[in-house]
Amino acid sequence: MGFEKFLFYCFAAVALASAGLVISRRNPVHAVLWMVVTFVSSAALWILLEAEFLGIVLILVYVGAVMVLFLFVVMMLDIDIATLRAGFIRYLPVGAAVALLMLAEILWIVGPKNFGLDRFPQPAAAGVAVNNTHDLGMSLYTTYVYPVELAAVLLLVAIVAAIRLTLRRRADTKTIDPAAQSRVKKGPDRIRIVKMASVGPLETPVETLAETKE
Repeated sequence: MGFEKFLFYCFAAVALASAGLVISRRNPVHAVLWMVVTFVSSAALWILLEAEFLGIVLILVYVGAVMVLFLFVVMMLDIDIATLRAGFIRYLPVGAAVALLMLAEILWIVGPKNFGLDRFPQPAAAGVAVNNTHDLGMSLYTTYVYPVELAAVLLLVAIVAAIRLTLRRRADTKTIDPAAQSRVKKGPDRIRIVKMASVGPLETPVETLAETKE
């Protein structure tokens, strides 16, 4: 067994173990941290399989952005661990059945006979540089251009919907309206004249007030 195969089995074992810890940890923060380990191990597997672009994207996008966001959200939420533990055994048979069904679907769809390797070009001859990033870009923006554009539109709609759902206006917040400022005109919009009744003389003289203070 070569060194690369040894590294492959090591990272694969770490990925499987950390994935199991993700669903078995009772603390959500620990589960998120183990998911980060799973993604890093998966990225190492991609790099060993000579898919460097996918490995780097997995680390930059998922580990560097998505999982950090998940970690901050989980740490900011007030999660009741006792409530999460309640009813776990009751839903265990249903969860096990769903897991077995998903495993069967994965083995049926992503089996050895369903990869379609004959549709892809054969590897280049020895001594010829192979740029998998170029090949991936050509596949995404030629053969799969419509699914990529559809995914981009769905992500854009999700971002707009998330911003709209979380947008809250407070009545006590003093904000500046540029449109109202630009519509201001001279005269009543800038100067307001208030008429007040005249005040008569003081009933008590000033000297009496000074003596009272003394």
